[in-house]
Amino acid sequence: MNPKVDFVFEKDSKWQKEYKLLRSIVLDCGMTEELKWGQPCYMYDNANIVVIHGFKEYCALLFFKGALLNDPEGILIQQTENVQAARQLRFTSAKEITGMKATIKAYLYEAIEVEKAGLKVKLKKTSEFPMPEEFKKKLDKRPALEKAFYALTPGRQRAYLLHFSQPKMARTREARVEKYVPQILKGLGIDDDPAKVKK
Repeated sequence: MNPKVDFVFEKDSKWQKEYKLLRSIVLDCGMTEELKWGQPCYMYDNANIVVIHGFKEYCALLFFKGALLNDPEGILIQQTENVQAARQLRFTSAKEITGMKATIKAYLYEAIEVEKAGLKVKLKKTSEFPMPEEFKKKLDKRPALEKAFYALTPGRQRAYLLHFSQPKMARTREARVEKYVPQILKGLGIDDDPAKVKK
């Protein structure tokens, strides 16, 4: 147990009991505990394997390379269709976790084996993500914008494409594209803070 992570398990939360149970199960599998992204993160040989996190309806173990696990029980959940590698094991009670202890451990041990084997999730290329027509037209009309967009990292490009594609109405898609044109021209990703960019 890492003392830096203790506060997560000590603070009053809806899932306090469940978190503590999950913590003991994960640590029992020989992983190192760290605090990353404000969450308890469990590592094997310096590689992230799983985090414990909670939401309103459930708490979960999030496996970084969950897409590579066999999942014989069919219990791993892909949070959204755009999540490529990570998968969740969700829980709604301490009783459920206790009843699934052996299964949880089996999944954790498999996740460690995936890491030991050096397996990697084959991620979709940015070119495989759909480009909304509204954005394509904008790129065709403005070579500087096109150049700036393709100069972004693949992850930043994907984030924009996903954000622009979400709305069902063309008008909303257009408004989203318009809003982020200045950001793209500055070489910033959708979540980058313009105020923190070095001049």
